[in-house]
Amino acid sequence: MAIFADKVEFPEGPVVLGDGSLLIVEMSPDTGCITHISADGTSRRVIAKTGRPNGLAMDREGNIWVAETHQKALLRITLAGECEVVATACDGKRFTFLNDLAFGPHGDLYLTDSGIEIEEAAPNGELNPEYRNLDYDGRVYRVDVKTGAVELVDKGIQFTNGVAIDAAGDLYVNETLTGAVYRYKCENGRVVGERETFANVIEHFNPEEFKGPDGMKFAADGSLYACVFGEGVVAVVDKSGAVASRLKVQGSMPTNLAYGPGRKKWFVTEVETGTVQLLDAPAGGLPLYS
Repeated sequence: MAIFADKVEFPEGPVVLGDGSLLIVEMSPDTGCITHISADGTSRRVIAKTGRPNGLAMDREGNIWVAETHQKALLRITLAGECEVVATACDGKRFTFLNDLAFGPHGDLYLTDSGIEIEEAAPNGELNPEYRNLDYDGRVYRVDVKTGAVELVDKGIQFTNGVAIDAAGDLYVNETLTGAVYRYKCENGRVVGERETFANVIEHFNPEEFKGPDGMKFAADGSLYACVFGEGVVAVVDKSGAVASRLKVQGSMPTNLAYGPGRKKWFVTEVETGTVQLLDAPAGGLPLYS
């Protein structure tokens, strides 16, 4: 495990650009920015300070889509830092805790909302000791990026987090507090089936510990790589939903990952060490939809 970049503040949302450079978010209150790191890892610049950005995705025009937790808004930002608010609500209900996002094969954007106010889950930046007894209404949204229209896909999830699309175009969303990864069958870019449990990636469940799946991506061989926050691993889930292996990272809090094609490695963001790490990816990553 090699370190690509260090001294990053609560990193998340890695996106690899065509030149091999990397976008991440730094979610700590003192930073709250989107950072661009050069391909060799030696230089970086802040693209925009938005408050508490979380998930990132890039469209085919090179725009950065941001799940912004502090603003409770879906943002679209250029690499030059120009920013616009695309959506803040669905059917009159304001977003609560936007988390991650991913494009589907038909150009729609899937967006997760963990379903709890950040001030309730972590007052003053400290995890609420009663977090398991709080009222979560985690949601999954589908966004028409041309119009900004937002459609509710699912609700009632206990801290909705990572989201990924497989090669067939089916949608996968995870639930941090239980460890579950859910699958939704899709046709022509729309969800057509009910939520079904695909896998569970927590190895040792302990109700006293905050741990569970965070960001996730598919590999080219069809396996799902899921960061397990609190367990310090990337769980590799095979096509049947079984955890085939657990790849150790430095630190116990990996948050997300992105494939670097030129390196044949995953970039993994890790909070405890404040680093972006490089993890071997023998199968390669499944190209993301844009």
